[in-house]
Amino acid sequence: MRVSVLHEAGLPRPYSESRPLVIEDLDTPMPRRGEVGVDISYSSLCHSDLSVVDGSRVRPLPMALGHEAVGRIASIGEGVDDVRIGDHVVLVFVPSCGQCRTCLAGRPALCDRAAEANGSGDLLHGQALLRSADGGRINHHLGVSAFSDHAVVARESVVVVDEDIPDEVAAMFGCAVLTGMGAVINTAQAEAGQTVAVFGLGAVGLASVMAARISGAADVIAIDPNTAKHAVALKAGATAVGTPEEAAALAAKAAGGVDIAIEAAGSARVLAGCLEVTNRGGAVVAVGLPHPSQELSVPALQFAGMGKRLLGSYMGDAIPRRDIPRYLGYWREGRLPVELLHTDTYPLDQINEGLEINEGLEALAQGQVVRRLFKA
Repeated sequence: MRVSVLHEAGLPRPYSESRPLVIEDLDTPMPRRGEVGVDISYSSLCHSDLSVVDGSRVRPLPMALGHEAVGRIASIGEGVDDVRIGDHVVLVFVPSCGQCRTCLAGRPALCDRAAEANGSGDLLHGQALLRSADGGRINHHLGVSAFSDHAVVARESVVVVDEDIPDEVAAMFGCAVLTGMGAVINTAQAEAGQTVAVFGLGAVGLASVMAARISGAADVIAIDPNTAKHAVALKAGATAVGTPEEAAALAAKAAGGVDIAIEAAGSARVLAGCLEVTNRGGAVVAVGLPHPSQELSVPALQFAGMGKRLLGSYMGDAIPRRDIPRYLGYWREGRLPVELLHTDTYPLDQINEGLEINEGLEALAQGQVVRRLFKA
């Protein structure tokens, strides 16, 4: 099996020269009890992958990166009887155990056992399986390690989807769509007639714009400093677009002001701005992942004094087996145009060049790409 392995984080840019990801040929492990093997067709590049590459998210190395993908079941371990060889599956990055306190509370995206396994580079049902040519351990990324042509994962890391869903569409449902849609529908529980403002128009933010429109929002305000993203946001369902400097004025024009603000930029400063423009009694949903060094400083009176709520949303508070088919139903109805998120496709062998399109790594942050797919 071909696997993209990160041996050293924080290498200097341009990544097309430092080439942080090495395509390695590894022995293909067999799935253990509770696991399945998946032949990957497409994987997707996300900021969460880049944060490991640049060292801002510290993970155990070496690590086989990638956490959003689509493929087909190729092998099945003991104890797995509800999938078949050839099943079309979307991979998700939190394999809930179903038994811990958060799973039993109906919040599998916060599964304690999955968090422990993901943090250590292991799988839900056992230690890391991947080995280098000299027998050294290679860690798994978020239980998936999707930048490869094959992956062994926990059964709980896959959701079976219909065969007729194009792989290029399904590839974006395991993280971007699940997280952005869920932030609006599950975490904020948006209602028809409300005003939703989305700050940060990457793939997750644009999925939140689509979710707001599906939820019947009266106004959907899309905010990003990169004006090139504004046209895409309008196609995704935004009723108004602007830069951060224009956010307060756009909020004031909305009927009743902003009821829900989604922070999808990964910035404590932007999160504070979301609180400022949100109405009394409104909700701010933190979706982005700021650098661990960032701290939030806001007037405390906004909470008890103004009834505002600050809600964290990890993986969109999703129940993947429920939500992915539901969201694919919206796509079938023409209400969820996820094709807007797909910028381009690179061969897996060109993954380092894929990190370095145009002006470098900054291109992803600046919106020159939304979701890049890699074909295995």
